[in-house]
Amino acid sequence: MSHGENLAIFRGRLKFKSNVQKIWGVLVLLTIVTVAEVFLGITRPAIFEEHHFLGMKWLNWIFITLTLVKGYYIAWDFMHMRDEKSSLRRAVIWTPVFLASYLIFILLFEADYVHNVLFQSGYVKWNF
Repeated sequence: MSHGENLAIFRGRLKFKSNVQKIWGVLVLLTIVTVAEVFLGITRPAIFEEHHFLGMKWLNWIFITLTLVKGYYIAWDFMHMRDEKSSLRRAVIWTPVFLASYLIFILLFEADYVHNVLFQSGYVKWNF
């Protein structure tokens, strides 16, 4: 990789002149994402609370996505994954992606099962 590629984020769409500028640029990006998460967590807009997708509210999916974006940029830039060989990058990135996807899948199905069998069938009263 050339030196110019290491100073770019957003797949080369935003380029910086030095490493210090890039560190500040990534910090600003992570700060914006964090502020968006905090703002959504405090205000909890009703439009994201009402609609569901795959058993969860849209707001929860937005939080999961923003957290994955932050994790990606932290690993890619601050842990220097961009400078590693592609096979190591794939091993480090795809393993947690697969495991997190599997965990979300299992949690959604188990929660749906518990809700349907216990609470919908009447075996347990809904005390919430």
